[in-house]
Amino acid sequence: MKPPPPSPWAAVVLAGGRARRLGGCDKVALTVGDRTLLDGVLAAVAAGGADPVVVVGPPRTTALPVLWAREDPPGGGPLAGLAEGLRAVPAEVAEVAVLAGDLAAVGPGTLDRLRAALRAERAADGAVLVDEHGHVQWLLGVWRAPALRSVVPERGAGLAVRAVLGHLTRIDVPALPGETLDVDTPDDLRAARGASTR
Repeated sequence: MKPPPPSPWAAVVLAGGRARRLGGCDKVALTVGDRTLLDGVLAAVAAGGADPVVVVGPPRTTALPVLWAREDPPGGGPLAGLAEGLRAVPAEVAEVAVLAGDLAAVGPGTLDRLRAALRAERAADGAVLVDEHGHVQWLLGVWRAPALRSVVPERGAGLAVRAVLGHLTRIDVPALPGETLDVDTPDDLRAARGASTR
């Protein structure tokens, strides 16, 4: 007897930040290795078969095809971006990966582990990475779509992601060393580029 096909899943990648600590540059367009930060995140979700992949932020050139959405208001923060991204996810999608666009070390294995953890715990609403300090990475997780839709407001500008997603039941998945690295500062960028050459 064949196992059932995997549930369809989608990804919402948040790429609308202002990058104040990086001088206001378009940080997801910064390169680490031979590709931009955004293309690295897109490659990770595409390798796992996410469909659709929705990127929330100003449209840019990307190596892979994506759906574009824009948070309301522009620059309204990650929860506003998530609210807009969810609107582009079809109703039949069972799981939604929620990812920041500036993650430097996320890979297909990251999403595989999160999705496997969620499938193994039917009572949970989502699975998120937790770094070596015990910090929950709210923008590095996979959630059951109905649960996510039940808590994300129509307009999330000014609200904290953790305050909203914290109402859901989650599984904490330990991150691999360096896996949660995101690029917020010049030091982060140097660390990401140094890791990519090892």
